[in-house]
Amino acid sequence: MPKVWFITGASRGFGREWATAALERGDSVAATARDTSTLDDLAQRFGDRLLPLQLDVDDRAADVAAVQQAHERFGRLDVVVNNAGYGQFGMIEEISEAEARAQFETNVFGALFVTQAALPILRAQGSGHILQVSSIGGISAFPNIGIYNASKWALEALSQSLAAEVADFGIKVTIIEPGAYGTDWGGSSARHATPDPAYDEFRAKAAEARKARAGNPGDPAATRAAVLELVDAEEPPLRVFFGDGPLAIATRDYESRLAEWKRWEPLSVKAHRG
Repeated sequence: MPKVWFITGASRGFGREWATAALERGDSVAATARDTSTLDDLAQRFGDRLLPLQLDVDDRAADVAAVQQAHERFGRLDVVVNNAGYGQFGMIEEISEAEARAQFETNVFGALFVTQAALPILRAQGSGHILQVSSIGGISAFPNIGIYNASKWALEALSQSLAAEVADFGIKVTIIEPGAYGTDWGGSSARHATPDPAYDEFRAKAAEARKARAGNPGDPAATRAAVLELVDAEEPPLRVFFGDGPLAIATRDYESRLAEWKRWEPLSVKAHRG
């Protein structure tokens, strides 16, 4: 049975790839973008099965209206994809208040608002699948993108709690955690804080480490089949990596955390019992 998708940030990157994949197999898609002209070619190819919606996810009222419009058009919502987001570069000391707030407004509050708007519809249906696009940066944390990491860690926590809260309503939640891909996440989509010369030397080291970590970036088009398999699964995972590099990063990170917690356990017990 064809599914109905609601995808934010569908003008490029993963959102664009997944909208195309869904449409090509016969599903219907409500696709949001700040500039809907970026979706004109899809509208020409797929006609009424695509509903382009102009949306800035930072606007809660607009999020609610967009979700309602999609529901009114298609009669149901099966897959809600919170993909809209961007990367804010800058050392923690360099990030301005406005940059920090803007990062959370889009990456966290945008996903929260769309999710809240969709939940009454999904609960009434007794079904639905929410895909939250996080990152390996939602599992680990790296220099020069700390505020981005913080936003994705927040999205991960929000989504894990959400999954427990809505399971009895037949609603599934999956957090997608991509590694490095050949998108423009680090290019035109990114924002950069004003650099402090004090960090110039370390910034160069961080850039080299990021380059090595990225290795051979994945092909965004390769995620099409993966996301379709994910939404068709009877028992989808709460978390799933996209790419062949994230698991190794997460394994090293969690092994290090566990070892450190264990090493300091005597202090932990002392803090409890005195």
